[in-house]
Amino acid sequence: MAEPASEMTLEQYEFPHNRLRRQIIHADRTPLVLIACGSFSPITFLHLRMFEMAADYARFNTEYEVVGAYLSCVGDAYKKTGLVKAAHRINMCSLAVQQSTWISVDPWEALHTEYLETAKVLDHFQYEINEVLGGVETPVGKKKCRIALLAGADLIQTMSTPGVWADKDIDYILRNFGAFIVERTGTDIDEALSTLQAWKDNITVIQQLVQNDISSTKIRLFLRRDMSVRYLVPEQVVDYIEENNLYEDDGPGSTASDKGKERRSGKSTNATVEAGSSKTA
Repeated sequence: MAEPASEMTLEQYEFPHNRLRRQIIHADRTPLVLIACGSFSPITFLHLRMFEMAADYARFNTEYEVVGAYLSCVGDAYKKTGLVKAAHRINMCSLAVQQSTWISVDPWEALHTEYLETAKVLDHFQYEINEVLGGVETPVGKKKCRIALLAGADLIQTMSTPGVWADKDIDYILRNFGAFIVERTGTDIDEALSTLQAWKDNITVIQQLVQNDISSTKIRLFLRRDMSVRYLVPEQVVDYIEENNLYEDDGPGSTASDKGKERRSGKSTNATVEAGSSKTA
């Protein structure tokens, strides 16, 4: 059994690859691994749906074949409103994908005490999957996997906002990895992409056929008002939040404070990731 996130250290870390498919049957396809980086505080159904939407898009509209996907939680050094401790976020993500056959949680980023830029996280996956594991088998021999960032449109909007991202990081990520971007309500995707035309061939935009605008801000607002958030996040995650008294203002699970508050009775507690300078919603 894997080491619980709250007890794992970098020294004990092993790259999780049991859900990574190591073989494809179509020689003309390029294996694709989707990486979602974010706070996931907590993970919501929209985060999970993004993987499914991207996989469908890749299957019907590209030469890629998805062989795996990963959630990578930002570490505690990120410091943002509503961010509970990394161990809790890793555990919640693991519960959310418990029944998935192809989505994994990689704790490597979250186990670092220092903040890691998204470019470094993607380099980590490139190294583990294509160098250590050697890519995947195909009918014509081994192929390296395409590692791609999966994110909401609000992340691309931050990339086009001056001063939020380092220019070298934008170039490095979009040139070497590319991105699958899921449209989100309230984000003008055309405007967001207007300053990223140099990398347009490496940016794939996916429409939401069923609109879903769940956000961490909205869910935290529900919780502050003592409202239920069931059916906005996976049931196991709701139970985990309640059991650990998470998302009570400045509660014991917060990265900002160790002060607890009296637990609300009969209500579930949840929040999701927001777009940051280099982390997806």
